[in-house]
Amino acid sequence: MNHVRFANSLRAAFLAGTFLTGIPFSALASPLPAAADVYSPSVSTHDVTYGSMAIDGLNIAYREAGDPKAPKLVLLMGFPASGHQYRKLIDELSNRFHVIAPDYQGFGASDAPDPADYAYTFDKLAETTKKLLAAKGFDHFGLYAQDYGGPVGFRIVTETPAKLDWLIIQNTNAYPEGFSAAWDGFRKKLWLDRSAENEKPLAAFLTHDGIKGIYLAGAAHPELISPDNWEYDSGIMARPGHVRLNLDLFYDYRKNAELYPVWEKFLHDHQPKTIIFWGQHDPFFTPEGGEAYLRDLPKAEMYRLNAGHFAAEDNAPFIAARMKAFYNKVVRAAK
Repeated sequence: MNHVRFANSLRAAFLAGTFLTGIPFSALASPLPAAADVYSPSVSTHDVTYGSMAIDGLNIAYREAGDPKAPKLVLLMGFPASGHQYRKLIDELSNRFHVIAPDYQGFGASDAPDPADYAYTFDKLAETTKKLLAAKGFDHFGLYAQDYGGPVGFRIVTETPAKLDWLIIQNTNAYPEGFSAAWDGFRKKLWLDRSAENEKPLAAFLTHDGIKGIYLAGAAHPELISPDNWEYDSGIMARPGHVRLNLDLFYDYRKNAELYPVWEKFLHDHQPKTIIFWGQHDPFFTPEGGEAYLRDLPKAEMYRLNAGHFAAEDNAPFIAARMKAFYNKVVRAAK
């Protein structure tokens, strides 16, 4: 048997659940002995659980923790990550909130249809996320928006403002001055002319080293940032079609910039109770982009962090403690 045939046989055996033995894996598990001293773990409401749900014909993954009776909190992920980016924050928050962190289609453990047949747009990410939240009973919630979480989340709450109980902003852009020089290849080239020539330099963000750099750039304590982040994300990126779908979203991001005035008006008119955490050394979004929110939300609570794009990686306890205090002092007190 040649190597290719052998590899295919192993794969088929795994998929059939009969690796090597010819016996289904489920049949190999030993039955529990009659002795009463066998430990069986229980699942508490503070444990993170992993699930998925069929939405718009796609399997959409999410991680969830906390008492379902507790105040609901949605954590929306950014590029190039997944709900995995919130693992530290979920551990810190699950004793106070019912938390959910979805993976958008094309990210993490969610389905990723072929971009040749499926149009990846922020409108679609938001629509699918909105339906998942409704199916999970998140009819109103606090919204933590980071990076792509802003474009997705703002679409949801501007359509139905009553869903939003409070807002947590962390390095997600809604103002033109928030764009750093890293966006020049997008704003001044790709968005004006989508061509292979203009896509090529931006594909560097989708490489292993590019993804690693996004996690580490500007971090005050890079030793606290697990390599699992970029290894997991770059493993996802290496799957067929993932570079293309991310380039599709890079191009579609131009529509987010067009919506900034709409989102700014929403913030100004509705004055959601807001707390802001802004990594001051984010390679994508400038400190001025964080300060700009205060124009429309002068009562917002603002924390400037010595951090980069994924500030919750090395600031999770700080962020969580201030979120809980803000909820108790400002959000719950107003109900």
